[in-house]
Amino acid sequence: MGKETAQKINKSRAIRRLVIWYKRNSAVTSIVDTAASSAATASNVAGNMVSGAGSVVNTASNVASNVAGNVVSSAESVVNTASSVVSNASSIAKNTLQPLVFDPLKRLQNNDNILDRVEESQSNRIWIAVDGMGGDYAPGPILEGCLEAISRFPINIKFVGKIEKVKDVAEKTGLAELLQNEIDNNRLELIDSGDPIGMNEEATAVRKRKNASINVAMDLVRNNKAEAVYSAGNSGAMMASAIFRIGRLKGIDRPAIGALFPTRDQTRPVLVLDVGANTDCKPSYLHQFALLGNIYAKDVLQVKKPKIGLLNIGEEECKGNDLSLKTFELLSSEKSFDFGGNCEGRDVLSGSFDVVVCDGFTGNILLKFLESVGGVLLDILRSELPRGRRGKVGSAFLKSNLLRIKKRLDHAEHGGALLLGVNGICVIGHGSSKSLSVVSALRLAHSAVNHNVMENLNQLQKLQVLNS
Repeated sequence: MGKETAQKINKSRAIRRLVIWYKRNSAVTSIVDTAASSAATASNVAGNMVSGAGSVVNTASNVASNVAGNVVSSAESVVNTASSVVSNASSIAKNTLQPLVFDPLKRLQNNDNILDRVEESQSNRIWIAVDGMGGDYAPGPILEGCLEAISRFPINIKFVGKIEKVKDVAEKTGLAELLQNEIDNNRLELIDSGDPIGMNEEATAVRKRKNASINVAMDLVRNNKAEAVYSAGNSGAMMASAIFRIGRLKGIDRPAIGALFPTRDQTRPVLVLDVGANTDCKPSYLHQFALLGNIYAKDVLQVKKPKIGLLNIGEEECKGNDLSLKTFELLSSEKSFDFGGNCEGRDVLSGSFDVVVCDGFTGNILLKFLESVGGVLLDILRSELPRGRRGKVGSAFLKSNLLRIKKRLDHAEHGGALLLGVNGICVIGHGSSKSLSVVSALRLAHSAVNHNVMENLNQLQKLQVLNS
């Protein structure tokens, strides 16, 4: 009876919390509708004004040049005002709509058993160990990203770092109250550790400094206290720690770092591996990378029959260096995946392949090059827009399109890369990761756990080629 009574009390409290939350936000729906309507109206007004302004300018040009100049100036002023109205209305709509994304009643109101759904979501939350001291800007942005991810995804965080420093940073950045709330809710736990492995240190330093933050985080996975680990610190140190602490998958000689690249089809990214773990490779390593990438594409990217490509300087099988030629033979004879042949550099982002394999030296150059493309492309577009007032008007209407282009090419949207080939889920973040990158990386870690990637990766050891 004691247990049943406690469950009834918890259900009663949950109902009260949801009702109170909804009452406090009952005005949101009407505000959103008003804001959206205002945005649409303002957009129509702006369009009419622009059209009218164009007619006035043409008429004025036929009458007299001086008069035309004055009319053009007035017309552009009206257009700028209208554009500002659109921008403000859109901003109001966006800011007002944001809370609804996480409105618990909106998500649960169509379910017959709300409380059971709430309890189920809490019980299904997974624990992820985070190296809170790793990265150029740690621990502030790492902590901020973790707190944001906890509110978005069904995950809990074991935040590894120097506790006093973490709390001090949380106080300075205004995250102290939120941090304490998540600790009280048992959704975040601070784990004490030593200093991180520096970016300029040798990867083998993990063997000497057992209390380093990445080692402590990796031990949580080894001891089954966390289901995945994330770090934006020294990638070489993370790989070394993973190998020493949780070990490699049986039959895999070298783990590989797999990164997701955008393609023409924004719903279908391409997995490129290795992008930095192994600068010097043997054909057998690339063969293993293809096997790993094939399973990842099936489980996480949900591609039924991934097409594997070998990065090379030409499509013909006779092209390339000795490594490429020997790897081509291995991949062509493999029956467990669909090998699509050589993949030229221009084909990587075309969407023609789901997985592209290469050595870590080549892959890392490709990764760093792609990271610069988004910013360069936007700079080129800005420079090509007309100068003066016409350019400002054009930029105002193209702003949302340019932001969408930047988002698709921004590496922060992908957040991290999976270290494939070790006996656990490890996500490596960029050294310059900010909160957005951390959120994206933790989403990737959750997805890998949720799709049982490790179970299928462990099946690789049954392949004859890995036992030969």
